[in-house]
Amino acid sequence: MNIKSNCSPLDLLIVNIALACIDGALACIAFSQFTRIHLRNQQTGWTRQKVLHLMVASCNLGYFIYFISTVIATCDRWPCWSHACGFVLMAFPKILFLAAFLLLLSFWVDLCHQANEEDDDEEENSSQQPLLESSKNKPGSTNTDNFWSCCSFRGIHVGGRQKFVITVVVLIFFLMLSFAVIIWIGVGKNAICSSVAARVYVDFLASAILILGGALGCYGLLLFLKLRNVRSETASSEMRKVAGLAVVSVVCFTSSAAVALLTDVPLLYDWSMENKYEAKTLVLLVFYYFIGSSVPSAFVLWAMRELPTPVTITQAQSRAVTFFCYGADGTQNPRHWVAATTSNNQVSKASPI
Repeated sequence: MNIKSNCSPLDLLIVNIALACIDGALACIAFSQFTRIHLRNQQTGWTRQKVLHLMVASCNLGYFIYFISTVIATCDRWPCWSHACGFVLMAFPKILFLAAFLLLLSFWVDLCHQANEEDDDEEENSSQQPLLESSKNKPGSTNTDNFWSCCSFRGIHVGGRQKFVITVVVLIFFLMLSFAVIIWIGVGKNAICSSVAARVYVDFLASAILILGGALGCYGLLLFLKLRNVRSETASSEMRKVAGLAVVSVVCFTSSAAVALLTDVPLLYDWSMENKYEAKTLVLLVFYYFIGSSVPSAFVLWAMRELPTPVTITQAQSRAVTFFCYGADGTQNPRHWVAATTSNNQVSKASPI
């Protein structure tokens, strides 16, 4: 059943629009939460909570653009859509999704191995610990300096495991661009098959997602066992979050990777697949994008729904208080006591998510 002769079937359009609405709603929630967290703690810089919210929001926004573009491009027959353009818009949100959960995995690895890094114990335990640590504000700095340090990337220090994650994501991004060029070249009359190139990339990324799900499951179990030894109400709450996210990651990532490896669902942007728009294909399409991406993103947003404690950066100050004591006979015999008081900020324990 077609709306127009040159459009996709009506049921496929409905599925694409429904998936676009889900991803658009998740992107709005993530951006809204990111804004609230940033306005609450502007002094802390780029914390892991802010970065994860921004990554999840960008990923779902990318999927929203992809599904809306799929509907428009299919009806208007964009010349480049069934080749490199559709491939790039399909692959880019998946890279952001992979990056977000790789960052989460790096945090779990830090927490699981922090027992061997006693020097950084308090730093790793901070829920306000910046992912990207900028230079500290010095006494006498102006508001302009604070604004510049917030909006710029001067003096940024990235953790060792986070550097590895950034390197992997950048390499995958350039790999995706290379495959897009190969697919574009394959449009002409040559020996390159665009569909085969896209198939190779999809299988590679599906394998990476499958390994990531297994790693999250393993480190989630290790972190759960460590938290079980801590007897507190907060630890119990974090145990439920870690266990839930580990299970969701394993189930959802394994399911989406299986669909990608065993079917051609991720390649439906190509118009040559139109003759395969069956009910089974549509179910797998919903399963691949909703279960494989929307559900883990929604669970992460739910786990990080609590706003962090406001952080106020105060400078340590000393105050001298002098007491004068006079004798009973009226003679002045002053005695001085000087007491110095300082204020220290206490940082709460870490949330693994």
